[in-house]
Amino acid sequence: MIPLDLDEVSGIEYIEDTGLTWILQDSGNENKIYALDGTGRISISVQVDKVENTDWEALASDSEGNIYIGDFGNNDNDRRDLSIYKINKDQLAQGRAGVGAKTLFNYPEQKDFPPKKSGRIYDAEAFFEHNGSFYLFTKNRSSGFDGSLNVYKIPNKPGTFAAQLIGSLTTCGKYNKCAITGADISADGKNVVLLSGNAVWLIRDFDEDNISNAHMEELDLGSVSQKEGIAFKDANTVLITDEKEKKSGGYLYEVKLSDLKRKP
Repeated sequence: MIPLDLDEVSGIEYIEDTGLTWILQDSGNENKIYALDGTGRISISVQVDKVENTDWEALASDSEGNIYIGDFGNNDNDRRDLSIYKINKDQLAQGRAGVGAKTLFNYPEQKDFPPKKSGRIYDAEAFFEHNGSFYLFTKNRSSGFDGSLNVYKIPNKPGTFAAQLIGSLTTCGKYNKCAITGADISADGKNVVLLSGNAVWLIRDFDEDNISNAHMEELDLGSVSQKEGIAFKDANTVLITDEKEKKSGGYLYEVKLSDLKRKP
């Protein structure tokens, strides 16, 4: 457990080739991404030019080491400018970077902005990139929270797209423990981890064509906090961040999946 220099870290991504862990903060903070060294200290700070941090919620990367910023936080379910920004790998060592590509998307099922409180299922804080597509996992903010979430697929291309609903999953019925706030896929593309306030939800043998029937294992983290970001470091190790709240949180955790207790 390492204390972070930033209080509101909402996304994390580990780049194996460089050994750097990238993080960002969400709405109300600067339009910057930061690289952490092995001690958890900020070693690189990159300002992303000509874009605003409307609500940056997640980071992802592709097999080439390019980074993607998920500007799709949508607490009130009223945004029409949901975006993903590509930062090219060759700009990550510099103090400033431009957006290499911009992907805009919408949820075709959403008709009202915002919908009634019972239909507020169009927020998201979790995604990853895999084989030329983004996979996005929604954060259910409906008044009747039941642990359900939708999974969308979006092409990793510049332009504007209708997100494709490829399935739904269910965690549990307690919002602060079971709403999904982070996601990542292992380097071999076989396993997916989702993050909630007190658990990692592990999906083995990821299959986009059968996501609704995926078996999820709930792995207990042993504490509840505002956990926001998760990233694979290796096949059995994940990095997790939580936001600072009063006198708790604001840490980077390294966790072995095999050490976590599996819930029946």
